[in-house]
Amino acid sequence: MPCPLHARAPRRRGTGTEAATANSAPRVAGRRVPVAVVKALLFAAGRGERMRPRSDTTAKPLLRAGGRRLIEWQIEALVRAGVREIVINTAHLAQQIEDTLGDGERYGTRLRYSREGSSAEGALETLGGIVEALPLLGAAPFIAASSDIVTDFDYGSLAEPLAAIARGTADAHLVLVDNPPFHSDGDMGLVGGRVRMQQPYLTYGNIGIFSPTLFDGVGHGRASLFPWLYRFVDQGRVSGEHFHGRWHNVGTPAELDALDAELSHSGTQDVPESPSI
Repeated sequence: MPCPLHARAPRRRGTGTEAATANSAPRVAGRRVPVAVVKALLFAAGRGERMRPRSDTTAKPLLRAGGRRLIEWQIEALVRAGVREIVINTAHLAQQIEDTLGDGERYGTRLRYSREGSSAEGALETLGGIVEALPLLGAAPFIAASSDIVTDFDYGSLAEPLAAIARGTADAHLVLVDNPPFHSDGDMGLVGGRVRMQQPYLTYGNIGIFSPTLFDGVGHGRASLFPWLYRFVDQGRVSGEHFHGRWHNVGTPAELDALDAELSHSGTQDVPESPSI
């Protein structure tokens, strides 16, 4: 999933007003969580053009940094938060990804695959990938994230926006980050916990929650999430938060090598436990 969109963010995290009601869900680790079992979708279908030639023979999500494959950072973070079923969309080197990761047993989760094709040309982009994977994701709000970001974002912190979307007070929730040097203009704004198309802008961090009903009537085929989602932003139906922690979108071999050196030096292979969602 390519990192930046096109467009235009900030305030602090905006999910405080979206807390679940006292009897809407059980407590886990002191947080209200949705009753429905949360599933996640990881985007892994593209070639990763800027990572070539490495991504020609090894799927980009399987490249390593800090002793883990890129996608394993995401899988393990989701599992720490209590996600027990993860769908991975595949196209470029699809069989390699599926053979390498398997059924997820060794990660403590169930991995399922939404096969979009057997080559990069079959990848359906973000919106198309979500629509294709919907039969595997079920009827509850789900987490969707890129498989090639490395971050210490706590997925357990998404309990409140998940509950808000389940109640119907929002259709989506986006995690925004400070604008990286390669995307200094940002994508979108954040005002009062709602994503707005107004400055100052932040960058979409490739982590979001979506209601499956958001995609009712969307046909199958290649399509980008943005600018399609902006209509719901304009309607005030997309909440958001500003994440200030570690976040790397790994694009090039040089960036991968630098991240590998940073993670190996800092010893971040050991990651703290996350509250369940």
